[in-house]
Amino acid sequence: MTKSELIAELSAANPHLRQQDVERIVATVFGEITAALARGERVELRGFGAFTVKRRDARTGRNPRTGEAVPVEEKLAPFFKAGKELRERVNRGRRRSTPSAGGR
Repeated sequence: MTKSELIAELSAANPHLRQQDVERIVATVFGEITAALARGERVELRGFGAFTVKRRDARTGRNPRTGEAVPVEEKLAPFFKAGKELRERVNRGRRRSTPSAGGR
């Protein structure tokens, strides 16, 4: 699902809100999550999951085209860990929508 699809679905589910207001709400939520991560904070949405920032150590990588060793600097990367309720709902939905796969 893309951001525009999310906005369209939220607008359809909430006809009392103007689409511009839904766009602003979605942008504000994403902006606040991004700002918190930029400050090094953890963002937890109960039942959905948690966003954190992980430090990736400096390392030596390889240029895939030439095979040449390339230094890769230390960096921070956003990380998402799904919550228990989200994992359970995804797995319940998957079991209903996929045919039996050889005794699974």
